[in-house]
Amino acid sequence: MTNKSLGDPYDSKSSLTHSKSCTCDACKHGHDHASYSAALEKQAEEMPSHSFNASSESSDSQAQDKALESSESIMERAIENAIVRGIFGQNDLNRRAFVRAIGGGTLAAAISSVLPMGAIKAAAMESSGQLEKKKLSIGFVPITCATPIIMAHPLGFYAKYGLDVDVIKTAGWAVARDKSLNNEYDAAHMLTPMPLAMTMGAGSTAKPFIMPAVENINGQAIVLHNKHKDKRDPKQWKGFKFGVPFEYSMHNFLLRYYVAEFGIDPDKDIQIRVVPPPEMVANLRAENLDGYLSPDPFNQRAVWEKVGFIHTLTKEIWEGHPCCAFACSQEFASTNPNTFAALFKAIVDATHYSAKFENRKEISAAIAPKNYLNQPVPVIEQVLTGRYADGLGSVQNVPDRIDFDPFPWHSMAVWILTQMKRWGYVKGDVDYKKIAEQVYIAADAGKVMKDLGYDAPDKTYQNYEIMGKTFDYTKPEEYINSFAIKRS
Repeated sequence: MTNKSLGDPYDSKSSLTHSKSCTCDACKHGHDHASYSAALEKQAEEMPSHSFNASSESSDSQAQDKALESSESIMERAIENAIVRGIFGQNDLNRRAFVRAIGGGTLAAAISSVLPMGAIKAAAMESSGQLEKKKLSIGFVPITCATPIIMAHPLGFYAKYGLDVDVIKTAGWAVARDKSLNNEYDAAHMLTPMPLAMTMGAGSTAKPFIMPAVENINGQAIVLHNKHKDKRDPKQWKGFKFGVPFEYSMHNFLLRYYVAEFGIDPDKDIQIRVVPPPEMVANLRAENLDGYLSPDPFNQRAVWEKVGFIHTLTKEIWEGHPCCAFACSQEFASTNPNTFAALFKAIVDATHYSAKFENRKEISAAIAPKNYLNQPVPVIEQVLTGRYADGLGSVQNVPDRIDFDPFPWHSMAVWILTQMKRWGYVKGDVDYKKIAEQVYIAADAGKVMKDLGYDAPDKTYQNYEIMGKTFDYTKPEEYINSFAIKRS
């Protein structure tokens, strides 16, 4: 099946039949560039100036060809062609005349009003790779880091790939872990260290998990109680009680890293407690905590409720650090390969949609309701748009306060493993490369990204600069030993 045979059914100048005598733009262009250009000029003279432009028509044709590079897009176009041709009794001349009269957009809208095009496409695609399981349960903790997993439900990304997904609000990470281990969840929103820990049996029984995609980068902050506005220097924090959402979390490891760089031992000079994210603000208000390193929207919610202020965004500790992820057991992916592939695509698609700044306000409204984040829309907007009150009397504008990039770098996994060993969460020898590549399936992520038309890195490892210190992924043990404060 060639792209030329898959003309746009909503374009009056595009043929769906391409006989030898076909005079559509694609065929004329293919037969004779000079006559094609002359025909375009003739059409331009005959049509209103606002409705036709030769150069834009050529670029539109090129864009359509590029849009049909993936097998999924070709299949979708073939389905649209079949439906539209059927409506016009295979008479392409009548179709083209009709489109000229009312416009392609009007025709598409009319068809969609009576036919569930999305469901028809999904059903047709299933026939070439039958979904083993369509009804799925996916757990999420109600934070903005889970944005792609959550918004994929109300904005139709799961349905686009033929999936019927229940996104289930989960109280905290221990619950998410246990329900995933017990197969109550088919997949889940997790913290990036969790699938590594679960695979190694750190903090739980060992079970192989994979992490196909990172959900968000950046997106956290250190918040302090308002009574500590005069204690902006971490060296003043001895005796403080801090909250983090889970032991095996970037929040825990970033907080430990941050205070240790100021000479504060996180196990001796301060207390770090595990507090579920929805309980962070209440514990801060009650002064059970002096501060926390938490996912949003609970950092911004502390400012909204006038009980805390944002000391620093975690992007100031490590620009572009990973936080949350989409993960599932190796068993689920192996047993349901077609379902896993469809789910993987839905997540990658939703993550890229979330990455576009112009979509952030729409997404904020979509994930605000009670069954998702249960937060005021303005609070979520401040997080996702990066224009926010800091609780210190200023309005900040940081567009990448949170961002979304699905690629699961192996080097991110290696860094996390070094911190797990540094603080005693794992002991003995660690095969960093083996575990990173077993759990973070970067090659698969890159392939899916490219299949969907997105750019993907051509490597899976890179070094990082964290608070002025270089992390060399090839020397993990030397990195651990370079720190003055550590447990290992």
